[in-house]
Amino acid sequence: MKPLFPLACLSLALAACQPDAATPDCERTPEMPPGMKLDHYHSPTPACVPQGTTLDTAGVQALQRTAKPILIDVWAILLRKEEGFPSEWLSNDVHDSLPGAVWLPNVGYGTLDAELENYLQYNLQRLTDGDKTRPLIFFCVADCWMSWNAAQRASAYGYTQVYWYKEGIDGWAEAGLPLIKAEPIPLEAAEAP
Repeated sequence: MKPLFPLACLSLALAACQPDAATPDCERTPEMPPGMKLDHYHSPTPACVPQGTTLDTAGVQALQRTAKPILIDVWAILLRKEEGFPSEWLSNDVHDSLPGAVWLPNVGYGTLDAELENYLQYNLQRLTDGDKTRPLIFFCVADCWMSWNAAQRASAYGYTQVYWYKEGIDGWAEAGLPLIKAEPIPLEAAEAP
């Protein structure tokens, strides 16, 4: 009987050549903030997110083929709040995002006020039909801590399949994949019954 060693070596060599589409099980490192990132949101980010799985572009595409993940763009824009008027998003710039993504602005800040917290929780509930096992992919642009924060926040809410697309819109565009014009989900949607 011949030993299996050569076959095992070939299998390991082939596995080593596969692209790393997902990085699960992230332990907090000293370079990471102890909780949410509270400032300097556009700066180099870590390789992974605690309580989530990090995806690259190929990983996002693979998950789209095998499941129906909800893509959540957390790109920040100006929020107008005035006494006596409903809060509203203000943006004159076109924001391009991944096809099929839902844009929930500002939910990736390190601290959310009650209105934004309600907005995020309401929309996650609505988008998942209350199924906390539904895959959620959070993204922004490359080196964006806001998507890192939002992924951790969703995990804290009890969602069990939370993904962080670290490369975000920049990675999608660099791969030559199409982007589409996005519109933010209105804040008043969170007030609906």
